[in-house]
Amino acid sequence: MTSSELWTRETADRYDAEETEMSSAAVLGPTLDFLAGLAGDGRALEFAIGTGRVGVPLRERGVPVVGIELSEHMAAVLRHKVDEDALPVAMGDMATTTVPGDFSLVYLVYNTITNLLTQDEQVECFRNAARHLRPGGRFVIELGVPPLRCLPPGQVAVPFDVSERHLGFDTFDLVEQILTSHHFTRDGDDGRYRRGNSRHRYAWPAELDLMARIAGLELERRVADWDGAPFTQESAKHISVWRKPV
Repeated sequence: MTSSELWTRETADRYDAEETEMSSAAVLGPTLDFLAGLAGDGRALEFAIGTGRVGVPLRERGVPVVGIELSEHMAAVLRHKVDEDALPVAMGDMATTTVPGDFSLVYLVYNTITNLLTQDEQVECFRNAARHLRPGGRFVIELGVPPLRCLPPGQVAVPFDVSERHLGFDTFDLVEQILTSHHFTRDGDDGRYRRGNSRHRYAWPAELDLMARIAGLELERRVADWDGAPFTQESAKHISVWRKPV
């Protein structure tokens, strides 16, 4: 067990409904193109596969996909979409859990490496990816750039969404590199809001590159989004690709 916080049954049951934008063709199309191109004729392993938002349609593209997932509730939602023979999932954490065989692609999307709340565990995640990759294979991470530039002196909170049905803001522990994401979501029309929060360990791109080097991987490419836009100092997130040497 790692420091990752477990997703509850209630969260898993409403996850897909709350992530409709991330499951749209506009978002998934470029994501699947990017990942399928790297997988080639090999297999893909998704760390923290969740409800299969990416893994299921990637398999439908013809890429054999295997998953690792910590939350049995998230995996149960995935099982309603595809059976075990078609998309096997190993239960466990992404830092230490292993599956048989090797892969041309290991990927970890949507900021999920931050679910590991210590630097040591994030390093082990890179090592676990390298352990599963065949020579020449790639490890891909999608991760936001920490928005610390938005923090005025003395302020520890940054809003990221103010909409009709959702209020969201992040608070930061700058010493431990812990971001706590706070959500107030209105479920019905009675004016009541459901409160939730989750903790994450944020990391800079350069820190991830060092983790990759420790794991024996080399940075091959870094872009600002799945469409391949250049990564600049103004980019809000990055898609990074590390390669296992031949």
